[in-house]
Amino acid sequence: MFSIKAMVEDMRLFHCANDEEIKSGKTTDVYFVRTKQILKAKGMDKIRVTAEVTVGSLPENWRWGILCGIEEVARLFEGCPVNVYSMPEGTIFFSHDSAGFREPILFIDGPYGSFCLLETPMLGLICQASGVATRSARIKKIAGDKIVLAFGIRRMHPAIAPMLDRASYIGGLDGVSSLIGAETIGTKPSGTMPHALIIVMGDQREAWKAFDEIMPPDVPRVCLVDTYLDEKVEAVMAADLLKEKLTAVRLDTPPSRKGSFAEIVREVRWELDLRGYKHVKIFVSGGLTEESVKELSEAGAEAFGVGTYISNAPTIDFAMDIVEVEGKYAAKRGKLSGKKQVWRCPSCFQDIVLPFSQQGPKCSKCGGEMVPMLKPLVKDGKIVADLPKPSEIRKYVLDQIRSIPYM
Repeated sequence: MFSIKAMVEDMRLFHCANDEEIKSGKTTDVYFVRTKQILKAKGMDKIRVTAEVTVGSLPENWRWGILCGIEEVARLFEGCPVNVYSMPEGTIFFSHDSAGFREPILFIDGPYGSFCLLETPMLGLICQASGVATRSARIKKIAGDKIVLAFGIRRMHPAIAPMLDRASYIGGLDGVSSLIGAETIGTKPSGTMPHALIIVMGDQREAWKAFDEIMPPDVPRVCLVDTYLDEKVEAVMAADLLKEKLTAVRLDTPPSRKGSFAEIVREVRWELDLRGYKHVKIFVSGGLTEESVKELSEAGAEAFGVGTYISNAPTIDFAMDIVEVEGKYAAKRGKLSGKKQVWRCPSCFQDIVLPFSQQGPKCSKCGGEMVPMLKPLVKDGKIVADLPKPSEIRKYVLDQIRSIPYM
């Protein structure tokens, strides 16, 4: 019988899948459901396969990517009778090795009927997060020691805010703006003030003063200085008001007023320095990209809030393909058969893909020992790898990107 109460109880407030729906395969493509039904009906759902995940090319001619989402992959396959080997989360990866062969970033071994429904969610967990982490790492490599904060959650569905901020932070950013994102990575949220505060209070000085009066001492005093007047005028006003307490001024200049944003930054820097406010940093936000971060950094900006450019990063099109069936070589056209290992020289970042059973070679560039990159993540449904804290993964990423070219 139709029940209004049941309908109301089942209705979603927000259009997002919960943990159980993801783990049970409800977010999969229907053809995997049909595949499982057919294999089970034919008594073939227990056939063991090895399936690997690779990418044919990286977006925007990126030379490298940052692998992200592996902790969630481990949780996805936890309890499933499979073995999973993966590069550690935060690892720099390449689409192809030094000889031009595709690099697997992970592989799954087990009864195909046990995990075929999880292919779609597994790819979704790493494709978007790795894109966000990669673009974050590229921005951070450009900015160097200067602060970069993730400001992009307002442009995306709120259900994925934790993932976006975690991926941004793992990619090297110094902080995130959302409450739930900061909770996810184990830090405090970072941010300044919105134009709305100034507009509601009706006067920028009153808003800056109220911010200083109400906010606790550990919150940096960063004044937004582009609401009503010229940026350098408001910057000096803020510095005159808060003096030594002022940490930074933030420029969020709209495109219609921007002209040369770099010249505006130089003007503000000059006027502040001239009046003895060299301690006041310049924080910029609003439509920033890799190119503008580089330009504004050279002009004197010392902190950046990057939003849509990171949260809307291109996804990395990983694909999963069966390469062995019951231990026998099998792969579709365009893919390479057999279980594989990726060997890397930690010094040269030179990779070589070899059959899994084959021992790794010496590095052809420096002669050093190469190390295996695909390591046990899940064994017979049990997570066997350490799952590092986001701060530890971030450090791993920063250590790597210092040693690799930007492109």
